[in-house]
Amino acid sequence: MRLSLAVLLAAALATQALPAPPHASTIVRRQSASQISPVPLAQIGSFKPYTHYASTAYCQPSSTLNWTCGPNCDANPSFKPVNSGGDGAITQFWFVGYDPALKEVIVSHQGTDTTKIFADLTDVDIPLVPLDHKLFPDVNLSVLVHMGFAATHSRSAPDVLAAVQTALSDNGAEKVTVVGHSLGAAIALLDTVFLQLQLPNTTSVRAVVYGMPRVGNQAFANYVDALPTSITHINNKQDPVPILPPILLGFRHPSGEIHIDKSGNWLACPGQDNPSSQCIVGSANLLVNNETDHDGPYDGVEMGC
Repeated sequence: MRLSLAVLLAAALATQALPAPPHASTIVRRQSASQISPVPLAQIGSFKPYTHYASTAYCQPSSTLNWTCGPNCDANPSFKPVNSGGDGAITQFWFVGYDPALKEVIVSHQGTDTTKIFADLTDVDIPLVPLDHKLFPDVNLSVLVHMGFAATHSRSAPDVLAAVQTALSDNGAEKVTVVGHSLGAAIALLDTVFLQLQLPNTTSVRAVVYGMPRVGNQAFANYVDALPTSITHINNKQDPVPILPPILLGFRHPSGEIHIDKSGNWLACPGQDNPSSQCIVGSANLLVNNETDHDGPYDGVEMGC
């Protein structure tokens, strides 16, 4: 289990008796089941390199910098590392490089190692705070994010940006894909917004993430949805992490969910926090969930090094 789930669940259960936020009926955007569609097999297959990249972030920075991390590295053999970092405790592992087969710069962030106390504290640091204006210039102060996620993102952001700029320049690339799993997915989403603001308009930035907890408030979700970028967050079966922190605490997912159901079908769930039973919000709750679904498999890939 990569996220400190027991603590988050306890915090969520403690809020169940809280009143709904103002205008809750307008916040919950209900989509009909007819809008949910199967993901084509070719598209599912296209995610596989990014799934391995997300899993690779759990490996030590020395091994990702040399690309000697075993099966995860072997799955993307042409990858050219540029830099890596983090200590896995105060700052999650990360790496940046260029994939010549995809013609993209890849940024990947590690999820939570529950043996590291600082990472656990990051996960339960739930208050919503504005984005750092130095990293996210001109973003409205109404846009709020999880304080712990923002703090851990800020510790790696400058080095990640420098590595991305080097990778783009050295390879003549114009595309960046940011990946991650669990806490790494949350950092990856913040990184996607950060890089979108910091890089030239000619650079395309997107996120492909797995088992992502909610990162920010309604204004943040709306801000992400309005960006000229693609966000894909893939959820597995009854993984409880994507339903945390709870909506009752003011958190909201952006659009872009793909849900893997109990039968292994991949379904595109439109809108924010789609409540259909075919999507994660309708499939898992605080009492009915399966922690073992968090690490996968995602099209055969289990997260971890």
